Amino acid sequence: MINTNEFMAGLGKQVRFHRMKAGLTQVQLANMAGVGKTTVFDIEKGKTSVQIDSLLAVLGIVNIDIQFSGPLSMEYEKLMERENN
Repeated sequence: MINTNEFMAGLGKQVRFHRMKAGLTQVQLANMAGVGKTTVFDIEKGKTSVQIDSLLAVLGIVNIDIQFSGPLSMEYEKLMERENN
């Protein structure tokens, strides 16, 4: 099972790394994502209370994708492919 605190801490480190490599300040990233500076600060600190829409906006700016996987992922993808054809 995923530990939420560990997950957010790791994601926060990733966001900070990508932001710094892009040469952006927290304020610049926040403005680009349409969120407040506090949101970027909270994400980078690994807080679990960040709203998902704000998190996804920030991740989109720094080009971080979230991927889902599980033991039935391939079966699910095949089902979705059949439904879309």
